[in-house]
Amino acid sequence: MLFNSLEFLLFFPLVAVLYFTLPHRARWALLLSASYVFYMAWNPWYALLILASTAVDYVAGLRMGAATEKLGRRPWLALSLLVNLGLLFAFKYFAFAMDSASALFGWLGNPIEVPHLNVLLPVGISFYTFQTLSYTIEVYQGRQQAVRHAGHFALYVSFFPQLVAGPIERPKNLLPQLIAKHDFDYERIVSGLRQILWGLFKKVVIADRLAVIVDAVYMEPERHPGSILVLATVFFAFQIYCDFSGYSDIAIGSARVMGINLMQNFRRPYFATSIADFWRRWHISLSTWFGDYVYKPLGGSRGTT
Repeated sequence: MLFNSLEFLLFFPLVAVLYFTLPHRARWALLLSASYVFYMAWNPWYALLILASTAVDYVAGLRMGAATEKLGRRPWLALSLLVNLGLLFAFKYFAFAMDSASALFGWLGNPIEVPHLNVLLPVGISFYTFQTLSYTIEVYQGRQQAVRHAGHFALYVSFFPQLVAGPIERPKNLLPQLIAKHDFDYERIVSGLRQILWGLFKKVVIADRLAVIVDAVYMEPERHPGSILVLATVFFAFQIYCDFSGYSDIAIGSARVMGINLMQNFRRPYFATSIADFWRRWHISLSTWFGDYVYKPLGGSRGTT
């Protein structure tokens, strides 16, 4: 189910109305059900992947929470990393790795036949994989209490506004908000709806229209002069920004309607003055994820080459 589809136009208002109609204790179940309906609209079978990640990390979190030393938590963290990154590699990067291996052996004069997985890429697999890994790593480090309520944890992994395009949230920010009581607030809802409309404008009016021009030029570049190629490349820069940030705006606005605040994901990236500054402005939730869970643990700026 795409954000810019008639299905979502009907789906989201229904969920929001039910959310404020139901008593607080039942809202998590509504959001969890809605999240799986939202995801299964693409392919019902891929819900099994989310269930697998959720089940493994729920158990791993409980086991790590019961361990008093990091040594006892380490095998469960390893299991979480192995399962989640294994699924991500198998579905998203296996074909690329096999094609690269085939090209390398062909270049060396020893062509080989490589296996391929003829499967569709599960929508949003990178986003929910990194989000659930945030939880297990935080529990391993002792910065997050293990969640005992399986439904609450499943909702954290699959919360539909940010399931397919982020932002990638941290458990300390999202988990408490998912179980807190949020009253109907007219000003907050109007603010959320405005951000949804702004995201739709960027996606439908700007990105999708620029895509028509860019695709026409890029499909037959030899038929166009250099000036048109340069113009198409500039258009492409705005297309990918408005496409991605538009989706993030819809996600943030949708969550805000229900009282849940998601982190900012883009901050005027094309106004950056350096590569490092651009990294801090583009897909902020992903860049900070790598900073928190890869770069800093390896030593950060104090680490050796």
